[in-house]
Amino acid sequence: MRKGLGIAPLKLICSRIAGRYDLQHGLLTAKSDQRGRRMVVEKTVRAGDDVLDAGAGTGSAGLLAARKTGAGGSVTLFDLSDEMLGQARTKAAMDDVETRLVFETGDMCQLPFADDSFDAVISTYSLCPLYDPDQGALEMYRVVKPGGRIGIAHSAVPAKPLVRWLADGVEEIAWKIPSLSMGCRAVDVAPVLKKAGGHVILDMMIGVPLWPFRVLVVEKSGE
Repeated sequence: MRKGLGIAPLKLICSRIAGRYDLQHGLLTAKSDQRGRRMVVEKTVRAGDDVLDAGAGTGSAGLLAARKTGAGGSVTLFDLSDEMLGQARTKAAMDDVETRLVFETGDMCQLPFADDSFDAVISTYSLCPLYDPDQGALEMYRVVKPGGRIGIAHSAVPAKPLVRWLADGVEEIAWKIPSLSMGCRAVDVAPVLKKAGGHVILDMMIGVPLWPFRVLVVEKSGE
């Protein structure tokens, strides 16, 4: 796995691309990114849940979660970038779920929430650029309640060797242009979540061959 960017450069990239992130990410992934968000929310969030969207970005998944959880629930949108959350606020202002949203900034690897705080925790494409994806995933596991679910979509390694070779070449070029790569690379957090006691209830690949995404839903063991 390629070494991730540090907090400062990642925050700078996010601040610069916030206004075009949705369009850029959608074009680069042939819009399969939104399919991943819908799958994560559908399989993770239930009516009445209090949800954390960790690495919420522009709020695309968080708004879906707010609609799914309904009037009895809430969604906390947590992100490193004020500019990204600014885009999320703009979207929320045009949506009738705004009153159920909370916005907070910070580091996913050090979530400022108590253990067992949320019924569900989601993260779509925010572990890929994180400097320590395993720690970010463990933080998500820590703050979800026993019996609650964690839903993740992240970049993955292509299955076929030739496609993997091509993807590596494209990634090498993209990483020379930080605003294009957005610090993303393939990660794998399933092993650390399983080791923590999580039970995998969904694990599948989606997306275009060169840039596949892994959709992972894990249930926290009960206590």
